[in-house]
Amino acid sequence: MGYGSYRSSDWSRLKASAKITETSDVSQIFKSRSMEERFDPKFIDVRESMDSEEHPHSTPVIIGLDTTGSMGYLSEEIAKNGLNETMLKIYASKPIDDPQLMFAAIGDVTDRAPLQVTQFESDIRIAEQLFALWMEGNGGDSPEDFELLWYFAAKHTRIDSYDKHEKKGFLFTIGDADVHKDVKGAYIANIFKDGAAGFTSKELYEMASEKYQVFHIHLNNNGVVPLNFSSIMSGKVAVIPKSSVSAIPEVIISIMQLANGEDKKTVLSQWSDLARPVVETAIKNMSFKSGKKGLFF
Repeated sequence: MGYGSYRSSDWSRLKASAKITETSDVSQIFKSRSMEERFDPKFIDVRESMDSEEHPHSTPVIIGLDTTGSMGYLSEEIAKNGLNETMLKIYASKPIDDPQLMFAAIGDVTDRAPLQVTQFESDIRIAEQLFALWMEGNGGDSPEDFELLWYFAAKHTRIDSYDKHEKKGFLFTIGDADVHKDVKGAYIANIFKDGAAGFTSKELYEMASEKYQVFHIHLNNNGVVPLNFSSIMSGKVAVIPKSSVSAIPEVIISIMQLANGEDKKTVLSQWSDLARPVVETAIKNMSFKSGKKGLFF
């Protein structure tokens, strides 16, 4: 997948046809009331981000959203503005070549939809699939199962950026809760139909980090990285206030630029006076190393 190019005009037409406005809530934007089989990991062998004549240097970007009960505001922001702004800023600032974006909806292992994943796409099909995800909305602020997406990325994606060009893709999870310390084999077997081996979340993070530069964007108002995230992926967590979710595109772009070796001062200087302090605070305790194949960080 990943054909075509993203155009803001297509986004505007899609929002208009779906009757999405700034006052639309989660239930009005995301109309699915169950998980579609095409997004269900148990029916997915592999998601592919592949080179083509149109996109010869494909770069996969996975964005996983916490869709449990406390996170409706995040889904709304991404659907109304965040996706469009992220794509436009990627094309404007060019932190990566030939972006191919996948969205994931992350719930709890006991939900009817613990994990949903779209295809990798480069055009408006990104948004079409995002809007078709089921926002189940169970759970609360307890640890969530972000590690499920790490497992899927490690075991069920094939990406030319890594296999052909020896460059890692990018994987971001976004939410307001900590990650679980582990996932039981029974849940792996039920969600992915892959057998019954259990993993610690640290193991899954390291597995995903073989092919992806893995980061988490944590939403809270005290600037503190949750305990499990801190021990599992120290230096890879950006923290922003919940009131600043509109700055998520700038945070994502900045992280990709810094991971690719750009200077922090230059990265920060490109943003507006409103977004710049949010980004600066978000990345202040992060560390970045090479995204070349074979280098784990």
